[in-house]
Amino acid sequence: MAAARPSGSWSGALCRLLLLTLAILIFASDACKNVTLYVPSKLDAEKLIGRVNLKECFTAANLIHSSDPDFQILEDGSVYTTNTIRLSSEKRSFTILLSNTENQEKKKIFVFLEHQTKVLKKRQTKETVLRRAKRRWAPIPCSMLENSLGPFPLFLQQVQSDTAQNYTIYYSIRGPGVDQEPRNLFYVERDTGNLYCTRSVDREQYESFEIIAFATTPDGYTPELPLPLIIKIEDENDNYPIFTEETYTFTIFENCRVGTTVGQVCATDKDEPDTMHTRLKYSIIGQVPPSPTLFSMHPTTGVITTTSSQLDRELIDKYQLKIKVQDMDGQYFGLQTTSTCIINIDDVNDNLPTFTRTSYVTSVEENTVDMEILRVTVEDKDLVNTANWRANYTILKGNENGNFKIVTDAKTNEGILCVVKPLNYEEKQQVILQIGVVNEAPFSREASSRSAMSTATVTVNVQDQDEGPECNPPIQTIRMNENAAVGTTSNGYKAYDPDTRSSSGIRYKKLTDPTGWVTVDENTGSIKVFRSLDREAETIRNGIYNITVLASDQAGRTCTGTLGIILQDVNDNGPFIPKKTVIICKPTMSSAEIVAVDPDEPINGPPFDFSLESSTSDVQRMWRLNEINDTAARLSYQNDPAFGSYVVPITVRDRLGMSSVTSLDVILCDCITENDCTHRADPRVGGGGVQLGKWAILAILLGIALLFCILFTLVCGASGISKQPKVIPDDLAQQNLIVSNTEAPGDDKVYSANGFTTQTVGASAQGVCGTIGSGVKNGGQETIEMVKGGHQTLESCRGAGHHHTLDSCRGGHTEMDNCRYTYSEWHSFTQPRLGEESVRGHTLIKN
Repeated sequence: MAAARPSGSWSGALCRLLLLTLAILIFASDACKNVTLYVPSKLDAEKLIGRVNLKECFTAANLIHSSDPDFQILEDGSVYTTNTIRLSSEKRSFTILLSNTENQEKKKIFVFLEHQTKVLKKRQTKETVLRRAKRRWAPIPCSMLENSLGPFPLFLQQVQSDTAQNYTIYYSIRGPGVDQEPRNLFYVERDTGNLYCTRSVDREQYESFEIIAFATTPDGYTPELPLPLIIKIEDENDNYPIFTEETYTFTIFENCRVGTTVGQVCATDKDEPDTMHTRLKYSIIGQVPPSPTLFSMHPTTGVITTTSSQLDRELIDKYQLKIKVQDMDGQYFGLQTTSTCIINIDDVNDNLPTFTRTSYVTSVEENTVDMEILRVTVEDKDLVNTANWRANYTILKGNENGNFKIVTDAKTNEGILCVVKPLNYEEKQQVILQIGVVNEAPFSREASSRSAMSTATVTVNVQDQDEGPECNPPIQTIRMNENAAVGTTSNGYKAYDPDTRSSSGIRYKKLTDPTGWVTVDENTGSIKVFRSLDREAETIRNGIYNITVLASDQAGRTCTGTLGIILQDVNDNGPFIPKKTVIICKPTMSSAEIVAVDPDEPINGPPFDFSLESSTSDVQRMWRLNEINDTAARLSYQNDPAFGSYVVPITVRDRLGMSSVTSLDVILCDCITENDCTHRADPRVGGGGVQLGKWAILAILLGIALLFCILFTLVCGASGISKQPKVIPDDLAQQNLIVSNTEAPGDDKVYSANGFTTQTVGASAQGVCGTIGSGVKNGGQETIEMVKGGHQTLESCRGAGHHHTLDSCRGGHTEMDNCRYTYSEWHSFTQPRLGEESVRGHTLIKN
């Protein structure tokens, strides 16, 4: 019996285990997933005991519920206790219900809780009851909760090798947490392979450990390869979220719209990212001043926005918020931290400057200028010394004459009214001004019920002053005929007393009189002609003669005015021709245009009548006048007068018969333009008035000496050549003969560069024949001439110019004869040879 009891006891335990397993399988047959969590025997309230992967079962769940009220499931699958729990010896379980309210789909996950001390016993029992279907020496996922309370050493898992069935296996581990920092955190039992942790671990310091497990025999044989084991440290919500700044400061404009962003706060959490431990939620928990509530905070982003448009800097210029950040998505058991946020309200121009008074009265003496007469003040609630507060004043009405200006005092913001142009009491005794004021910055609100500008009225009383005479207008005019008789009187400049509007008691004195033509009466200011007035004088501009008059009263006060004497024209000037010298270039023109002018007014001027004024018949015979228009005529020569200078008197009469005679100096010149005749000394016009400088005279002398040297060289060379015998070589014809069948001028002419070229000086030409066999055109036929060096023929000399005479080309009678003899000799020499060449040509053609 004693031997059978252990067997019966073992059989009973096995039966109970099988029944429990069957019950669990039947109960979990409807579940999509089963999860086992190993926990201590005592669980504190609001404690994380593990995490379930919900997405593996249901990805679209929007409602998560626990069947056991002692446990709470969060969105990321974290399982927390809601109350303090003590586990009994039996297994405890609960169900996680997942559902989607949109499609009514539901899923279940069964969670089983086991005490950590029973894990080893359970595994040993499973190994006894069930055979393992796969090899055990493989990486096994392992994790432990950070900051675990133990008991320590805390069992994690067991590593085993299948070779233990045949050998005695010793287990060992190495790596971080074993023989590396943090040392002695993990160890393994040599015989069983049970892996233990010796103390708690902070996940924020070590997220995981990768250690290497070894299986060896006592004699050192290694039947298995080293096995890497990863121990992950499960996060616990043990870190408070922390704001990035202790105090946040933001600035926002007053009267901003609802929803305007004020700023953003930010916090960090050292716990595991993407878990409920680091899912932060922001909120405002206090405001100073507390009412009204004007700000809100986005729970996820931490952005602070306005909830009202009634922010008024003039009432409250700063708000202080107490803000909070809490992890666990803001749930009541999440960790939280607070901070302070200061919001400054910035100013905008939402308050108009207003005058402290609606009307002002001031006074100023007449004739006062650049003087401050009034200061006005305004009130503005906007921020002092900003563009929203500084005032700009303007004069709206009453300053049409520009007598006043108003400026702003930069220190006091007052408006300063000044007189910039003197006032006249006699013209106006009171001036009423309307002034307005605005800010430098534009008004920010749309003014609907009230005007955007504050206005006030300023009454300026002008005080009378004992003034001197007034010269008004400063320029006065009178009319007088020119050539008026000496002693003729006329009204002069008139000044007056501004108080009495009378000219009595005022004395006058002439200050300026350019030509001394008039005098001014001291008592009346009238003028008297002292010298004859001439409208055409050089000092007259536009027919007005100006004098300056000084007016003074009995007290010695003065004013100055200008009297303009308008001289009315009299026909006292005959028309004349201003251009006294006329040049006519005979080769290009046969007449010249002459223009007359009249200093008098047009009413006494054109049309003009032109005529030749001369008692001799030579002028009438040589010249002719034709009128072009009212002021011009054309002077033409006739009967082909010789080159030279002529005096032609011409009479010009205006429309009223006033005339004058102008003697023109007419020059007939051999020129192309007038400038050619003006700048050249020509023997045909006498070269009058041309003077040569010393350098010009020296250049002329050097030129003459050079010409003498050239002439001497030519004479010597010609004499030496004439003494040589006249021998014509046999091949002369072959060297210089050119056969041309063209009767018209052709291009096949031979010119030699030997000898001297023909030179032309002025209108005459001198030719020197120096080339042998030069072809010269003559009357459309081309001739061939043989000329000896240094001699020339008549024909060759004809080709040198159009106006050559026989004498100018001839070098003397001897040279002419030589040229003729040479030509006849050349002719007799070449004709027989030309005949022979012709016969030879015909013979060759026949052959």
